[in-house]
Amino acid sequence: MLDSSVQPAATRSPSSVATGQIRLLVLDLDGTTVGLSNQIQPPVKQAIAAAQARGVQVAIATGRMFQSAVRFHRDMNSTLPLLAYQGGLIKHPTTEQIYRHLTVPRSLALRLLDYFEQPNLRDQLSVHFYVNDQLYVRQLTPESVAYGERTGVKPIPVGDLRQMLTPDATEPTKVLALSDEPQMIDTLLTNLRQEYTPAELYFTKSVATFFEATHPQVNKGTAVQYLAEELLQLQPENVMAIGDNFNDLEMIQYAGVGVAMANAPEAVKACANWTAPDVEVHGVAAAIEQFIL
Repeated sequence: MLDSSVQPAATRSPSSVATGQIRLLVLDLDGTTVGLSNQIQPPVKQAIAAAQARGVQVAIATGRMFQSAVRFHRDMNSTLPLLAYQGGLIKHPTTEQIYRHLTVPRSLALRLLDYFEQPNLRDQLSVHFYVNDQLYVRQLTPESVAYGERTGVKPIPVGDLRQMLTPDATEPTKVLALSDEPQMIDTLLTNLRQEYTPAELYFTKSVATFFEATHPQVNKGTAVQYLAEELLQLQPENVMAIGDNFNDLEMIQYAGVGVAMANAPEAVKACANWTAPDVEVHGVAAAIEQFIL
């Protein structure tokens, strides 16, 4: 878990972190580095390259699947492992070395599926199981198709998802439930946080319509801490993290400079040292200019 001795970013002034201290820049993708175009725009690419020229290493921390995030890793010319599935899978795209892979326990995945398939929920949710970096669904829904189109991943319909949870099957890296109604996602979060302890499962939402469940030790904060401290021998004050949603909270709090996007919920911005402009006006570039260049 995230080291409890680490002081949350919101209690520190970013001015106390010297520009030269930042050695690692960690970027969320959707809503942060990537907007409606689903591409990294030239001003952001240029700012990332300028940071790298200053000796700052750049990493991705995303809720996306590994296979969906690799093209952005390549666009950034990152040399670091990729933190996918909220950090559930930390893997290097070039060497294919897996540094960490934490999965949802089979018994808990089955319980979640039972919950999602209650008569009052079944037809209102599209459930995704992520196993071995493949996406499995009960059936193709408009939500699943749209998700696949944006991420470049082809959903695999299998009928009963329980067949993905047999004793000899690989446990899912993540379980996701989609709904067109943000209020339903908020209700899922409230109800399931009452049913499960933080020691059993980690729940978050990466966008208003995505409910996500992972292994209890998985969040972007623990993933960035692992990358910084275990792999790169850095400290929080050497890290800058930028994100736009609730699944970015932990890494924003961990980093010496935690930045939220203008398009982030107010609760996320409240935990950050600084708020960058909206993703559509290249807020990541502005943040890099402010704190690194």
